[in-house]
Formats: sequence, C-alpha cells, structure tokens
Amino acid sequence: MHVRLRNPDRTVQVPGPMRVEELLRTLGIRRESVLVIANDELVPSDRVLDDAAEVEIRPVISGGST
Repeated sequence: MHVRLRNPDRTVQVPGPMRVEELLRTLGIRRESVLVIANDELVPSDRVLDDAAEVEIRPVISGGST
C-alpha cells in the first residue's frame, strides 16, 4: 500500500493487507497521536487495509484559544 505521512512529509510503500494497528506498529507510530485516512475515509484501528490502499497518516493537533 502507498502510505503518505505528514509532519514531516514523506511517502513509504508497505506490503498489505494488514490492520491499521499493525501498520502503525510497523512504522513506529503511536495510534493515539494520529488520524488514519484510507481512500478518503477515516478508518478505525481494526480496519484491514489491502495492498492497493491509498493511506494518509496525519498527526493529531490540538490547541486552545488565548
């Protein structure tokens, strides 16, 4: 699958199929720190991503007003 990571931007190829949680573990990313989008849809940790999936991993950003 084609995986685009943000902040810093980079792209990696990962063989599928695999669950989102396994993908994140493979990439060394904590689940609670990112959003995972596959084929334009926000996906849960137990979703299986196939080899042809287009995946984007975005960091969760929070902030407040001053």
